[in-house]
Amino acid sequence: MKKLVVAWVVTALAATGAAVAVLGLLGNGLTGTDSHVLSREDVRAALATATTRAAATASAAPSQAAQGKLIRSAGGTVIASCDAAGLVALRSWSPAQDYSVDEVESGPAREAKVEFEPDEGEELELTITCAGGIPVARS
Repeated sequence: MKKLVVAWVVTALAATGAAVAVLGLLGNGLTGTDSHVLSREDVRAALATATTRAAATASAAPSQAAQGKLIRSAGGTVIASCDAAGLVALRSWSPAQDYSVDEVESGPAREAKVEFEPDEGEELELTITCAGGIPVARS
């Protein structure tokens, strides 16, 4: 019995040592933090690059209507967009927790609908239309 306990302790120590060695080779310690610290100049350069990239992305981004608008409701979320003719199209929909999607009329049409059905209770119907080129919801 004593030999089994000693063997178990030796095996546990070897496994722990191997795990620590592997983590060290990956460049992270036991806490998962990286040991690489940036200098002040490195931080400024990284921030300048990120700011330039963000400004370029924002200026090149398509309009909100082309990207789609996120619409939230108690039953779930919908991303909808309007086209030049004023037709709405549902790009995606996702039920909230304890809800499921019962029926979808995704368009493109003058009006699109999603019915979110809860596990218990009454279903929630979300109707989306376009107003001024922007999706608008009513429930």
